[in-house]
Amino acid sequence: MGRYTGPVCRLCRREGVKLFLKTLRCDSPKCALEKRGEQPPGMHTQKRRKTSDYGSRLREKQKVKRYYGVFERQFRRYMDLAGRSKGNTGSTLMALLERRLDNIVHRMGFAGNRRTARQLVSHGHICVNGRKVTIPSFLVKAGDTVSVKARPKSVRFVKQSLEGFSGRVPDFLAVDSAGDNPSGRVLRLPGDTDWSIPVQTSLIIEFLSR
Repeated sequence: MGRYTGPVCRLCRREGVKLFLKTLRCDSPKCALEKRGEQPPGMHTQKRRKTSDYGSRLREKQKVKRYYGVFERQFRRYMDLAGRSKGNTGSTLMALLERRLDNIVHRMGFAGNRRTARQLVSHGHICVNGRKVTIPSFLVKAGDTVSVKARPKSVRFVKQSLEGFSGRVPDFLAVDSAGDNPSGRVLRLPGDTDWSIPVQTSLIIEFLSR
């Protein structure tokens, strides 16, 4: 199954939380959640039954998957990798998702949302440690430097995004936007307080371990 191409505001309403899939609309009164509250999409929403335990676990997984923009197979691959790693499986899973290059580009302010960040990476506008990387799922490491390719079109787009960036750069990243070529550095691997979406990782682990 291909990537979802329908109205993305519908996904936010379905999960009942802002997934920030649009750049400016999510922070404006036009946001679907601001206008309609937590009412899910579709007809006859008042007649729906209470969410079951299975449904609540499914929704938690879908929320995280849609937030980071990954496919089901990719998500389960991250889950398998987290399960084989030392430490808390849920925290490791979220850290892997946060380390994706498209997520790092977005959280540095180089792109307004993760979908735009994926395009920037795929089209060759982003470099890691001075080398062009075109794989959005590339996992950055502590000490890596993420920069914009030194060509006018790339730099102009990223600087426009930085000017309109209203979010907060997380503590595990450092951004230098003062020069002619914006860049950022991964100071450390992301921890439990670094992801920007409320999530109960235990529900995801229970769902995928059944």
